[in-house]
Amino acid sequence: MPDNLRGNDHRSDTALLLVDVINDLEWPGGEHLARQALPAARAMADLKQRARMAGVPVIYVNDNFGRWRSDFRQILDRCLQPAVRGEPVARLLAPDEQDYFILKPKNSAFYGTALDILLTHLGARKLIIAGFATDICVLYSANDAHMRNYDVVVPSDCVAAESTAANEQALDLMRKALDVAVMPQAEVSLG
Repeated sequence: MPDNLRGNDHRSDTALLLVDVINDLEWPGGEHLARQALPAARAMADLKQRARMAGVPVIYVNDNFGRWRSDFRQILDRCLQPAVRGEPVARLLAPDEQDYFILKPKNSAFYGTALDILLTHLGARKLIIAGFATDICVLYSANDAHMRNYDVVVPSDCVAAESTAANEQALDLMRKALDVAVMPQAEVSLG
C-alpha cells in the first residue's frame, strides 16, 4: 500500500482550515471577492507555510458548488485554468500531497461533512479558520466550531468578503458573539 494511503496521520491539537479557497470566483459578486481574495491568499500562503513547519495539519474544506458528482481534484483542475477569475488564488494556495480535503454541501465546514470525525482523529481542539467569504462560509464554520467547543482563531488578514465592510462586520460578530480570537496571521500561535 502506498505511504500516502496508510494511517500515518500526524496528530496535533491544532488544525488549519482553509475554507472555500479553491474557488473559480465565477459567479455574480465574484469579481468583488477576487479583489479582496488575492491579498488574503498571500497571507494564507504564509500561514500555511508556518503551519507546515509547526506540524499543524492543513484541511481544505471546499464547497461542492451544487455538483454532487464532483471531487476536490476536479474543482482544483477547473480553478487552475488560466481564464478562470480565481486562478491566481488557487495557484497560490494549491494543496500539497499531505493536506486533507473535504467537500461541503452548504456554508458551514461542519454541515453534512466528516470534518468533526477527522478533527477527532487528528486530536485537534483548536481551529484556525481562514478563507472565503468571511461573512458567509467562514462565519458559519466558526459558529459551528464554537458550538462544538473548539477554540477558534480567525486570522484577520487571511479572510475576505465581497466588501471591506462585510468582512469587518463578520469579524466583529465572531469576536463578540462566538468568542473567536481575531488577529493577524503573524500573531497566531501554532504551538
